[in-house]
This record gives sequence, structure tokens and C-alpha cells, in this order.
Amino acid sequence: MNSFGRLFRVNVFGESHGASVGVNIDGVPAGIPLKQEDFLPDLDRRKAGAKGTTPRKEDDLPYIKSGVFNDHTTGAPITILFENNNTRSTDYEKLREFPRPGHADFVATHKYGGFEDYRGGGHFSGRLTLNLVAAGVIAKKILGESIKVTATLKEVAGLPDAAQGLEAAIAAKDSVGGIVECVVEGLPIGLGEPFFDSVESCIAHAVFAIPAIKGIEFGAGFAAAKMKGIEHNDAILDANGKTATNNAGGVVGGITNGNPLVFRVAVKPTSSTPKEQHTLNIKSGQVEAFSVKGRHDLCIALRVPVVLEAVAAMALADLMMVEQRSPRVWK
Repeated sequence: MNSFGRLFRVNVFGESHGASVGVNIDGVPAGIPLKQEDFLPDLDRRKAGAKGTTPRKEDDLPYIKSGVFNDHTTGAPITILFENNNTRSTDYEKLREFPRPGHADFVATHKYGGFEDYRGGGHFSGRLTLNLVAAGVIAKKILGESIKVTATLKEVAGLPDAAQGLEAAIAAKDSVGGIVECVVEGLPIGLGEPFFDSVESCIAHAVFAIPAIKGIEFGAGFAAAKMKGIEHNDAILDANGKTATNNAGGVVGGITNGNPLVFRVAVKPTSSTPKEQHTLNIKSGQVEAFSVKGRHDLCIALRVPVVLEAVAAMALADLMMVEQRSPRVWK
């Protein structure tokens, strides 16, 4: 439901236009240096304000409520809150009759009987990715300085140049999607618990918690379906497991092989497009034209890289702890 992980366990809560969103993280080793400033670089990378992102601006300051004492983790669960101060809920009251195509409005009403908080997407909002980024900051500390998790934007609207992709979207007065790649370097051989907790399974599970993700591929990914076996196989070059190519994306048999872990995700176009759409009017029972009001990203993919790093780090930190590669007390 709202929790992920076995030993490094992340629980998210809150709604887009509620008082706050937050995260509770259990299983964090004691003694890890941690203070508010540690979160700010990654939180700033996720912030709105750049061209193509929502004009909704929040301070996004993390308020650490438990689990940290004298700037070090205590071993108790860590609770972090983010206040929601810049909300315009009236933008969504008008849309109650029109379940927005591509959003969770229709299914959420059916699932929760109309009691769900629909403002700004409620609990389904991308606002909750703040929680993931915060958990990712701690997960990266657990992974240590020798393991680097780096995600980059590869495409916007099918173009490798993000600026050109955004210009195409602006010209069409519509939203666009993109592709983001994540590379993890320095991983040890042996992470992963096949069958159901293979490295790919754990990462994919966490990745699909990010709103707007519609696909994932590791290494050569879908291109492997067009390759011959001799092309796709990665020849092993030395006793450390280094391979001549990396079509497997650093994972064989669901277990890390010591080469860079490489995967890519497909981010759909923002569902709240400026274009006029047609959808069911719940009150009249008729399909009618309407347009989405409010403040939305033109391209969600622009803010996905740091979130993708976070969920990858979460999954890998959990596997490191399962493998007992991370101590219970940090020294």
C-alpha cells in the first residue's frame, strides 16, 4: 500500500492540498550524520520554477520530527514533514463533475466512495515525490560514497535536446513526456534475492510508485528482442566480473554482477494538458468538452531524475541491508 522495503522501510503519507506531506523511514542504522541541510540539494533539483514546470512554488523544507538527535540518526524511525502552503484548491472544485482523463479521479472515486481528497490529485499527486526524494537522501548515505547513483534526462517529446522538446510542446500548446536514464556505479556483486526480489523486481516496484512512469527497461532493454544471442551476451573479461559490453545492464539472473547498473524509464505526457478535452460529466451523464485549470508541469520528466535516483537508492539500500553489507550502527 503506502510502504516499501523490508529492512529499510519507507512509508509515505499526505495529500497535495492537505496540511503537509511526509515520510516515515524505519530501519535506518544509528549514527549516520543527518541534518536538514543534507536534504536541500536533492530537494532543490526536484523543485518547480524552471521552464516547463508548474508555477506552484513551495519552500519544500524538510522538518525532521523524530529519529535524529545531535545531528545523527538514533536508530528509531525517522519522520519528516513538508508543509503545503501554496495551494489553490478552488481550481479543482470545478473539476469534481469531470473526472480528468489520464488522472486517478475516476478510479479513486470508485475505490474510495467519493471520500478521497480530490484537490490537486490528493494522495495520487506528484507532490508526494518529495517524500521519496527525502528517503533517497538517507538511502544514498547508507549506500556510501563508493556507490554513485546518477539519473539524467535523455529525451523530451522524442528529442534528445530537452529545450527543443519543450519548444515543440509550447508550439503545440500541449504537454509532453520523456525518457530518463539512471546509472548506478560501484555496486558489489551479489545484490538481489531471486525470484521475486531480484534487483530488477525491487527497482521496478519502487519506480512505478513515481506518478507518470509507464515503462522501464534494463541494459539493452527492449532492443534485446531484436538482437542475436551472441550480440546480447556480455563477455566476462576478468575475475572481478567486468564485461566487454553491458547489454544486461549490470544484472544477471536478478543479481548485480559488478558492472554499472543501467535502466531507463518512460514518463508519460502530463495528463493536465492545456488542450480542450472531452470526458464524462458525472452530473449530466454526458460526454462534454472541458479544459483543465490550475498549475501543472508541461513536462513531468524534467523533475523525474532526482526522484528516480531516490527510489533506486531506496531499493538498493534495502538489498544492502538484507545482504548484511550495512552495519546496524554507523561508525
